[in-house]
Amino acid sequence: MKLHELRAAEGSGRSRKRRGRGHATGQGTTGGRGMNGQKSRSGGGVRLGFEGGQMPLYRRLPKRGFTNIWGTEYAVINVDDLNRFDEGTTVTPELLKEKGIVKNQKDGIKVLGNGELTKNITVQASKFSKTAAEKIEAAGGKAEVI
Repeated sequence: MKLHELRAAEGSGRSRKRRGRGHATGQGTTGGRGMNGQKSRSGGGVRLGFEGGQMPLYRRLPKRGFTNIWGTEYAVINVDDLNRFDEGTTVTPELLKEKGIVKNQKDGIKVLGNGELTKNITVQASKFSKTAAEKIEAAGGKAEVI
């Protein structure tokens, strides 16, 4: 490819139509909106999802699910993620956020037992699964509930 062979992308050279600037432009009088009606008016048109008075799709479909407003949602990490820390480190929720392992602490942090832990570390979290606590203690560390 050479500099003189460069061409603009197909369809990228079109300019915006200047509407309502007289008959000579080809877009005068109605400005491409047709004759009368709701869509020809300034600010006219129907709202999003409107189906001409028919019950809209978003209201015809059944609702599903439930959100418990008092439920607790935990940020989840695995035992395998704790191998990033040095031997003898006390892992706190703040340290996990600082290292980028957890983005949002939500209502607390729960440690799950997926993977293997090779280092002796103390982990402080809101909850531990049974296997996670066993694996941390088997590696010589401590699982502390805060």
